[in-house]
Amino acid sequence: MNVAFERSRSYWTDQPVVENAGALLNDERADVVVIGSGIAGMSVAYELASAGKKVVILDRGPIGKGMTARTTAHLASGSDDGFDELIRLRGEDIASAWRESQQAAIDRIESLQQTLSIDCDFRRVDGYLFAAKEEDAASLEREFNAAKKAGLPVIKQTGAPFVGHENAPALRYPNQARVHPLKYLHGLARAIAKAGGHFYANTAVVAVEDEDGGVRVATSDGRAVIANYAVVATNAPISDRFAIHTKQAPYRTYAMAFELPSGALPDALYWDTLDPYHYVRLQPGEDGLDILIVGGEDHRSGEANDADRRFVALEDWMRRLLPPLGKELRRWSGQVLEPVDGVAFIGRDPGSERLFVATGDSGQGITHGALAGLIIKDLILTGANRWTETYDPARKPISAIGEYLSENLATPKNFAEYVTPGEIDSWDQLKPGEGAIVRSGLSKVAAFRNEDGKLFLRSAVCSHLGCLVHWNAFERCWDCPCHGSQFAPDGEALNGPAFAPLQEYKP
Repeated sequence: MNVAFERSRSYWTDQPVVENAGALLNDERADVVVIGSGIAGMSVAYELASAGKKVVILDRGPIGKGMTARTTAHLASGSDDGFDELIRLRGEDIASAWRESQQAAIDRIESLQQTLSIDCDFRRVDGYLFAAKEEDAASLEREFNAAKKAGLPVIKQTGAPFVGHENAPALRYPNQARVHPLKYLHGLARAIAKAGGHFYANTAVVAVEDEDGGVRVATSDGRAVIANYAVVATNAPISDRFAIHTKQAPYRTYAMAFELPSGALPDALYWDTLDPYHYVRLQPGEDGLDILIVGGEDHRSGEANDADRRFVALEDWMRRLLPPLGKELRRWSGQVLEPVDGVAFIGRDPGSERLFVATGDSGQGITHGALAGLIIKDLILTGANRWTETYDPARKPISAIGEYLSENLATPKNFAEYVTPGEIDSWDQLKPGEGAIVRSGLSKVAAFRNEDGKLFLRSAVCSHLGCLVHWNAFERCWDCPCHGSQFAPDGEALNGPAFAPLQEYKP
């Protein structure tokens, strides 16, 4: 990516994962090719490499610097959407299996950071869900009963360690965890390389094709990896156009890191009951300071361009609840894929025996990523895993039909914009650093002017399925509200499902 288009940097970004990884320059052969080097891709690669498989890992950018670098890394076996909702949509048996799998994912991360000697600040901590308003007490009671049905240890208590919430109803979940995500990825990468795995950065995949007895993964530079199996772990999968994308929706979430005097807040995970909810955790700091990481203020990707307002709201909320909060260190945002039934899609890509996907993290990307390693390893090596049904990408979430229809309204709403005016009358109105959608005849144009005054004109039509992109001023990229694709101001694809750039527009 052009350095002029660099996006926001998370608290974790400065930690290297794999240094000096180059692009794929020659065709390769492997047992398994993994596309994407975040927590899901790295976990799958490690599990298979350690089982003796030759593994190649490809990423369109630097290794480990995608959405995993933007997580806040809560490791929780409590459901992001709530067990009450999960039981309603999938039933008690699936909810219990989901809980079991999430606990297994945390256990796996704990085990690997010990056996591989990964210094990644892993620590078991409690998690707390507290009522933001008095009327939320009833929903907490329902969640308590549902979590017990799913087999999750949970304790009712009064009070959370925040101003104004000393007497608030709360639920405590013992034995959750936190981790430094990129330090953990660095340790996995070291082990993968030791087992013979190969990393290729800045290698954009443009096609994933089933071939007789295997798969062929083609790159934008004309190279290819031929393998027995392929795993697509790219936040939003690039391997299919409809089957999964209509069952999940992209949401943007915001996060900030602050200094905090050590001991000002017990080391734990915290969530409130607002919608969208806030989430808080600590990261060990230096010189008598902790790092507090807070997130929230979510919205559908591409449907808001008001990051400054959301960061102000996030900071105001945190400072009201925790007056000792110190100076801000960093702010960033990330994208979460929300499945309509609250459960990720991990397993065989629908219609394929040799292609696997991991997507739909629903705010729990670290545990889902570790879990992808366990599930996909078993499916490749033995053909079965006890959580296959729970996460089956081919499932049809009939019980979540309301959520399915609601989330998919974004597409016809977006296509209606084809006949609306542009956001500004002419790209001549753009100031340096600004982007906007401009109508030019029958076309919608994504126009951006960089700090040197150079104008970039690209079609506003997403190269995935034809939705119209929207400008994201904070991240300096074009977001697609339909399925989560993101593009640099010059049209380069940054995040799937799109892999082709926005077409150049010539007036």
